[in-house]
Amino acid sequence: MTKQLLIYERAAPINQHDHRDVSVKIGGDFGFARDINSAPLMAVEFESASVEYTIVFVGDAGGVMPAALLGVRDNENLYVDETGAWNAKYLPAFIRRYPFVFSSDDNQRFTVCLDEEFHGVNRNGQGERLFDSDGQITQYLQNVLNFMQAYQAHYEATRGFVQRISELGLLEPTQAQFTLRTGQTITLGGFMTVNRARIRTLSGDDLAKLAGNGDLDLVYAHLSSQRNLTPTAERILRLIEPAPAAAEAAPD
Repeated sequence: MTKQLLIYERAAPINQHDHRDVSVKIGGDFGFARDINSAPLMAVEFESASVEYTIVFVGDAGGVMPAALLGVRDNENLYVDETGAWNAKYLPAFIRRYPFVFSSDDNQRFTVCLDEEFHGVNRNGQGERLFDSDGQITQYLQNVLNFMQAYQAHYEATRGFVQRISELGLLEPTQAQFTLRTGQTITLGGFMTVNRARIRTLSGDDLAKLAGNGDLDLVYAHLSSQRNLTPTAERILRLIEPAPAAAEAAPD
């Protein structure tokens, strides 16, 4: 599975000097996410995301996090069509926060950054200004900061959830194989899922803790989301099958 942060091409810290006259116009074009096959997902998003996406866990010993599976081949997002539209009702917060992102220094001080390569960044007054004529941050930028702070808090809570289920040995490497209606076989690896059998071996105390802090609800939302794996893979058919020919109009 591919790295998701590649959607940020040139993230620069926002400041009055460089961005005083900058505006950001957000629209419905998600072409910036066309080349990613997964997006980080926060635990608070599991309930909504599990309806349309497969929730998996990605990473290594340095850190594992949940992700919404967006495609079954590298550099391919099956939820973004050729027009740039996002074809799902729920949009992951990782995508919603773009073109903004937090960066941190060695002292864990956070700075909000802007991807200056985002096509909606302009100096023509289109969209929302970051600073007003007096050089003060606008309500729009304040709302961005509030969103980023909430996102970071959810990120830390999600790390705690993953650490707890990892310590219980619930995660295992998984590989999925699909055979499409065309006969094409696709194999997807590089992710982890919760082992259902392992849950049944947990002690009563461990299960009570998982249930008490809400972790068990998250685990079952993740497991329930696996039903979306094949439908996600089948989205690839719109790319490899020719579109049906338009019916001829009947004569008057």
